[in-house]
Amino acid sequence: MNWIDYELYLDIYPPKEFKFEECLIFLGRSEQEVLHQIKAKAIYKLIKVKESFILCKIEYINHCIKVEFPYGDPSIVERKKVGEFIWEWFDLDQDLGQFYQMARNDKILTKPVEKYAGLRIMCIPDLFEALVWAIIGQQINLSFAYTLKQRFVEQFGEFLTFEGETFWVFPSAEKIASLNVEDLRKLQITKRKAEYIIGVAKEMKSGRLTKELLLEKNDYEQVQKSLMFIRGIGAWTADYVMMKCLHYTSSFPIADVGLHNALKNLLNLKEKPTIAEIEEYAKNWEGWQAYATFYLWRSLYDKTI
Repeated sequence: MNWIDYELYLDIYPPKEFKFEECLIFLGRSEQEVLHQIKAKAIYKLIKVKESFILCKIEYINHCIKVEFPYGDPSIVERKKVGEFIWEWFDLDQDLGQFYQMARNDKILTKPVEKYAGLRIMCIPDLFEALVWAIIGQQINLSFAYTLKQRFVEQFGEFLTFEGETFWVFPSAEKIASLNVEDLRKLQITKRKAEYIIGVAKEMKSGRLTKELLLEKNDYEQVQKSLMFIRGIGAWTADYVMMKCLHYTSSFPIADVGLHNALKNLLNLKEKPTIAEIEEYAKNWEGWQAYATFYLWRSLYDKTI
């Protein structure tokens, strides 16, 4: 990790394959997003470090991610945690050189990687948030998923009010583990999804499920099986979480509707491709399926490609 710590801000120096503006497009894809705000090319994000709330203003100036703290004066330890969070959030540990080398010679990916060069997977560093967001999004459209997420966060999350604006952090597993199914049903979350979410929260509260334990396995199939052992987590949810939280570049949510729509659009197909056809398209993507998927998702927000 490469950053300089100052008293009231951080300078974070990303790898060369990075374009802040492209990341902003993904982060700004829904006006219902409740966990960050984008204003004048800056991201405002509330981060909780132990019991402290730290409001960050994140900008990109002169090839540097500059983080200011408009509220309060975080300690050195807290600023370090903020730097680590942002580094992971923007997936800055990944060296994308091999991905670009592969993609520029791939008939499907060549145009997206040329157009969106510097885009990185916008990760979800918190495992509980990643799992809940994936469960909420199962078999519903993205707009309604954001509606449910907003209700969930505003009902059970914590917040900070600064200059008339409210900034939220995602609810903790401990908080959600204490709820019953009806508490979530009131938000229009289905009974089954409510059971899944509370079940995951209880697994995490008990310590049986942690990000550290999953990362220790260091094996794609073992991690996927461990996640799928949990009620409510199928292959798509497991791969999504491995992609967005555990940084497995080979994770491949192959059943994803957005992926199917992106391929249909890019290839001018009359119908969405079958799983077998997608497997054929993806033969060249080995080791980089997650980034291929993310760039294809990005194309869904582009009317010109």
